[in-house]
Amino acid sequence: MDDDRRIRFEAVYEQTYEQILGYAVRRCDSPEDAADVVSETFAIAWRRADALPRGDEVRLWLYGVARNVLANHRRGAARWRLVALDVDVADAYAHSPEGGVELSAIARAFKELPDSDRELLSLVAWEGLDAGQIAKVLDCSRNAVRIRLYRARKRFAKALTGAGVCAHRFAAVETV
Repeated sequence: MDDDRRIRFEAVYEQTYEQILGYAVRRCDSPEDAADVVSETFAIAWRRADALPRGDEVRLWLYGVARNVLANHRRGAARWRLVALDVDVADAYAHSPEGGVELSAIARAFKELPDSDRELLSLVAWEGLDAGQIAKVLDCSRNAVRIRLYRARKRFAKALTGAGVCAHRFAAVETV
């Protein structure tokens, strides 16, 4: 049974490592913090290897574990913040001077949102999850996700408008 457990865990690790790492990197202050979050996430997965969900459900389960590990990591840190977009990196990759200014404004508006709004919007934009998948990650109903996401998008649009960014361009983004 130990061989089956090990093989199952290794398969899950290989299939999900990059996604979980990406999740952590986008939410941590440093690569070292992200590595800690990923390490602890997979340590928990190893301890619970016999109970790991099957198929794509395991990735969603790992996002939920990583989210909890990250919350614990933040509580223990003297200084914490969620990194949404690095303004300097956004400016470096902007296609035009005006684009760089706009990306900076978008990054600032995003960083000013409540943590819960940033998390929801990030799960859609960065992780590519739909409402049902987000509901599993957050352990709530699909309807609750839709309502929260609607409100988060409205707050983001308001923040963008306040930052001088034309928010209606983002309204065409597919809804979950």
